[in-house]
Amino acid sequence: MKVIVIGGGPAGMMAAITAAKNGDDVILLEKMQSLGRKLLITGKGRCNITSSLPIDDFIQNTPGNGQFLYSCYRNYTNLDIIRFLKEQGLEVKEERGNRIFPITDKSLDVLKCFTDRLKNLNVDIRYNMKVKDIIKEENKLKVVIENGTLIEAEKVILATGGKSYPLTGSTGDGYKIAEKLGHSITKIKPSLVPLECYDNNICKSLQGLSLKNVGIKISNKENGKIIYEDFGEMLFTHFGVSGPTILSSSAHLVRYKNIEELLKSKKIILKIDFKPALTYEKLDERILRDFIDLKNKQFKNSLDRLLPQKLIPIIIQKSNINSDKKVNEINKIERKNLVEILKNFEITISKFRPIEEAIVTSGGINIKEINPKTMESKIVPGLYFAGEIIDVDSYTGGFNLQIAYSTGYTAGK
Repeated sequence: MKVIVIGGGPAGMMAAITAAKNGDDVILLEKMQSLGRKLLITGKGRCNITSSLPIDDFIQNTPGNGQFLYSCYRNYTNLDIIRFLKEQGLEVKEERGNRIFPITDKSLDVLKCFTDRLKNLNVDIRYNMKVKDIIKEENKLKVVIENGTLIEAEKVILATGGKSYPLTGSTGDGYKIAEKLGHSITKIKPSLVPLECYDNNICKSLQGLSLKNVGIKISNKENGKIIYEDFGEMLFTHFGVSGPTILSSSAHLVRYKNIEELLKSKKIILKIDFKPALTYEKLDERILRDFIDLKNKQFKNSLDRLLPQKLIPIIIQKSNINSDKKVNEINKIERKNLVEILKNFEITISKFRPIEEAIVTSGGINIKEINPKTMESKIVPGLYFAGEIIDVDSYTGGFNLQIAYSTGYTAGK
């Protein structure tokens, strides 16, 4: 059987490998000059391959239509991708937060495993092939290349990615192709994306400050409900906040009801707990011990043991305690207020950064129009979907790449 795979990212490569292993005659079309460009930049160039969590937990870590992926996740698990890489000669290692990386810390080595396997299976890889259309004819599908070339096949797998990181080739081409064939596209939004803040001066003054073990809560001021809660790393930027916990929070926020209105009306609040390991009482005791040791020092010189240098002026400003005040003159109420600020440092979120800066796209081909067991279109027989083009997205931690492998494998099979 002749199969055309459109898109040479991880989903497309996995689909091509699987179809070729089944004995199909596979052509892989890539509009760029090389495969896997987005794969190369994942995990800051190290490639967070997948997660070591049990496969059942992957649905919980996929706020964007995770249940739809039930069959795909079981067809091709995190253990399967690890096995595939080992068969290609690449060992993996586990790091904090159940993240799996190549032992070499190079995403290029992960890509090489895919490209080597494609070559071994004699997949016909064609570069600089931008697909313009797919034409449906009786038992065949015709793929129209921008240069006018027509390629015929029994099956076509569309794996063109989303709209995030357009320089890697993800420019939303697949959405237009699918729409022409009668598919509907849910609203395209950025997910796993940094957040901008109204409190711009605070964020600018903290720009570059990276915090490793902090607690975050994002809540709706209108009803007091917590939208997202997490613990881990975050980063202050010139426009707001970023880092793993913030990126994962955006995957929840983007799907929250009336989010745009709530952001405009300053109702989305980020609360940071700088000392999550300490209760209010323990933190108060800790500060009191420091204050006793440093009783003759000015307040502005008393927080070095507790906080990063960059954070101290902002905390002093928020505490409303005179920075020149002697530590032994600070009263209990002022100290309790300081504890409150350190446990509940508030920033008001204003908006998401542009989709071009997002790690993944939220939205895509409507899942109601795809058979979840095969990834075949319910509208166009012989047309399949894989990867980020589908309306599914996960948190950071290797889950989105696992979606690519699992849907790619299922479509290819």
